[in-house]
Amino acid sequence: MLLMAAGCALWGEALPEWLVPLREAIYEQKLKADEVVPLYRAAQAAARERCSGTALDLALSRCEYLMGRALQYEERNDEARVHYREGMRLAEKALEAEPSAEGWLIRAENLSQACALGPLSFTMSNGLNVEKFAKNALAINSRNAAAQYLVAARWVFAPAPLHNHKRGIEMMQAILVNGDMEKDDLFNVHLAIGYAYIQQKKYAEARPWLLKSLEIYPTNKFAAEQLAKK
Repeated sequence: MLLMAAGCALWGEALPEWLVPLREAIYEQKLKADEVVPLYRAAQAAARERCSGTALDLALSRCEYLMGRALQYEERNDEARVHYREGMRLAEKALEAEPSAEGWLIRAENLSQACALGPLSFTMSNGLNVEKFAKNALAINSRNAAAQYLVAARWVFAPAPLHNHKRGIEMMQAILVNGDMEKDDLFNVHLAIGYAYIQQKKYAEARPWLLKSLEIYPTNKFAAEQLAKK
């Protein structure tokens, strides 16, 4: 695994304490995007103080990704795109200097959300690269749970007829066995399985997975909305 400067390990270890408040705000969904901005700026400042080189680029790319998510939740899509583009630029810079699982992962994650926003021409041109980049990460670290999630997610979240919910569920369940998981990974996997069951109208099967996701982030609105479906 790539060794980063002290306090800068973002994957494969516990998230550095200075980045946790930003991540938690995104998944808890208690703050408005404008209220997340101070956490985003604080994380950027901490990254610049504690990291350098590719570690700094990767940390800043993660900050851009998370801020983009906060804006995307509020459908402030043009603003979110700016953050995802900057996140991709920083990840590409890091990968040019030193290829790593971490670099490929955050490159894929920023691109995945950018593709979700469109326009369709962008999504059609770039969508397949999300899985490609995630698999590049897995070629370096096969237990990278977030990269495994991106590969599985296409089968869960793609529109008809491109999804395969049964396959997506099986792949998500495998991550629980084969992935090195952080808190957000556990949430994402349980939520995705619950969502896939909801899409099949298998509400009883979905319920325990959604309840588990809400144990991790009790105030997450999307998970609660899925649980409310019957």
